[in-house]
Amino acid sequence: MYKLLIRPFLFLFDPERVHYFTFTMIKWTARIPGYQKWRRSQYVVEDKRLNRELFGLTFKNPVGIAAGFDKNALLLNELEDFGFGFVEIGTVTPRAQEGNPKKRLFRLKKDQGLINRMGFNNQGVDAIANRLKGKTTQLIIGGNIGKNTATPNEDSKPDFIENFTKLHPHVDYFVVNVSCPNVGDNAKLQDKDFLVDLLSSLITENKKFEVERPILLKIAPDLNRIQLDEVIEIVLESEIDGIIASNTSVSRKDLKTSDEELKAIGNGGLSGLPIRDKSTEVIRYLSEKSNRAFPIIGVGGIHSAQDALDKIAAGADLVQVYTGFIYEGPKLVRNINRAILNSK
Repeated sequence: MYKLLIRPFLFLFDPERVHYFTFTMIKWTARIPGYQKWRRSQYVVEDKRLNRELFGLTFKNPVGIAAGFDKNALLLNELEDFGFGFVEIGTVTPRAQEGNPKKRLFRLKKDQGLINRMGFNNQGVDAIANRLKGKTTQLIIGGNIGKNTATPNEDSKPDFIENFTKLHPHVDYFVVNVSCPNVGDNAKLQDKDFLVDLLSSLITENKKFEVERPILLKIAPDLNRIQLDEVIEIVLESEIDGIIASNTSVSRKDLKTSDEELKAIGNGGLSGLPIRDKSTEVIRYLSEKSNRAFPIIGVGGIHSAQDALDKIAAGADLVQVYTGFIYEGPKLVRNINRAILNSK
């Protein structure tokens, strides 16, 4: 029903407006007596064989929703009803910011992809931390953190530390996001020395808490093998807990969308089916080259159960969806979990 009726209707409207309209509808339907129970019966797969032990955490199942979908932690309780095993909020910045000027989110229907240049729009760490205090979900919650756009690179470490310390009591793991192509000169933060210093500083902060949180680094899918070798070195030198592969791409290679349309859209990060294979190969390279020295969360272009299985076969311990969830609908999560069970 989703792909036949709901998606065609939603795709008539601006994608960012649809995003927030969908949030409102999910919240509203959750209040209808019996609807929440029905939704869980449709999408949640309950089976202990899906449990995953990683970073000292127990994930109910290995399928999560990637950062960017629920930036402000508005739908944590409701997303559990769609069968997710974990949710990653953010990217969170110390101060609230509007992000880039609109229009900033675009569908590539022919390619089953999205281009976004949202710019870390979020309500700020204080508002989000306060909201997390009231969560009742048992899902694992990840906190994706970044710097404010106005903060110069050379002064960005305090931004990450502020996010880290304020979210620490309320999330289960952290993701350091320095690879997003949609936020000014964020790409310049992907320098090895800078990253080792930043990650080491976060580890020092982590040790100040009674319970330490796992720290992961999110990387771009456009890195070459020399850069990926540096990523492995960064993980091992800083002693962080793992990698998320991958973020959105700046590449526009082999798209069905016309050059004229792409030029009209302009810059931004490409997600969805066009980056599926690139993301999977990044996972495979990191896993094989490091001899599986650290966990990997695989994300990028998962539009089917087979796409998720391919990432797991390449070396991913967990997977995340976002664009595929929009194009394929909520049954995608159920189908992936069922396929994982059937593959055993």
